[in-house]
Amino acid sequence: MDRHDISGDVGAEDIARLHQEDLKIQDQFGCRGLTYWFDGKRMTAFCLIEANDAEAIRRMHDKAHGQVPHRVIEVDAGIVESFLGRIEDPEKTQHTDLLIINEPAFRVIMLIESGQLELIERGTSGFRKAWQHYHNRVAGLLYGYEGKIVKQRNEGYLVSFRSVSHAVQAALKIREEFEILRGEVRDQRMSINIGLSTGVPVTEKELIFEDAIKLAERMCGIVHGELVVTQEVKELYEGANIHGISTDVMVLTKADEAFLTGLMDYTESVWNVVDVKVDDFNGPLGYSKSQFYRKMIWLTGKSPNTFIRDYRLKEALKLLQSNAGNVSEIAYETGFTSPSYFTKCFQRKYGLSPTEFSNLQPVHQVAD
Repeated sequence: MDRHDISGDVGAEDIARLHQEDLKIQDQFGCRGLTYWFDGKRMTAFCLIEANDAEAIRRMHDKAHGQVPHRVIEVDAGIVESFLGRIEDPEKTQHTDLLIINEPAFRVIMLIESGQLELIERGTSGFRKAWQHYHNRVAGLLYGYEGKIVKQRNEGYLVSFRSVSHAVQAALKIREEFEILRGEVRDQRMSINIGLSTGVPVTEKELIFEDAIKLAERMCGIVHGELVVTQEVKELYEGANIHGISTDVMVLTKADEAFLTGLMDYTESVWNVVDVKVDDFNGPLGYSKSQFYRKMIWLTGKSPNTFIRDYRLKEALKLLQSNAGNVSEIAYETGFTSPSYFTKCFQRKYGLSPTEFSNLQPVHQVAD
């Protein structure tokens, strides 16, 4: 998939003509143009093309009309369809000469995560029934609000929406459904986090919608708030609805997003270093010690020390789930000073010891 950043007085008909020029010579370069998206508001166009490599696409565009793409990434057709709804031209355009498609590839990305479910007893029929009912309701809500499920795991969903209004309304309903589930199973350790961000399929990153997905993941995993949206989501929603966004929805400003991105980029590079200190974070993020502390409390609900410790525990949990080592090995690998301190922190956070948690995990056997 490629991206064209458009300037000047260019419209959908102009892009359709350029697309036709590509189709005339595509065989010369071993390419096959499948479809495209055009966004006149954001002045971008995205082409989905079968080709051996990115250079073939660039050379085809250059010879056809000289409009070389600004970026080309490799994508999976099934993933493209999950996010954007199609991998071929819309049926209504297939019998027109120019195949004019005035449809943006801009999407609202929703990430839903349910925390600590791996520590909740699921053995009772009552829990299984309530859990299944919740997922049935979520699937129904997403379908009803025209959300396209890109990925589903037992704990959550990655969903794409064309409409910001539908995305916000679906998120509010899903939060209500989770509150019902939490009351039915009577376990307040269960938590839900929903993040809504926005983006386009091709940026400077290597993966489709990577910027929007990563931001939504960080909003879910780091920001304290059951439903968190970006400033752009809020503005788009309020531009399309009479009533403003609900006051119990946490909205991140552009400055908040920048802080979160800087915080997590740095954290991901040093989190397992045993002697990393809170003061090490101030410089890279451009904040004084007091400013950094206040921002951390507001954004994450945690002090810097607690944030780092909980991040390490979350990573340790993943390693224990995958049987990636014994307790001592994982303790040191995740930046704890000793296995005993790691065990103490883990027990306090999750209600059972690392060893007890490991014993709950299935054993992965390798065939001879």
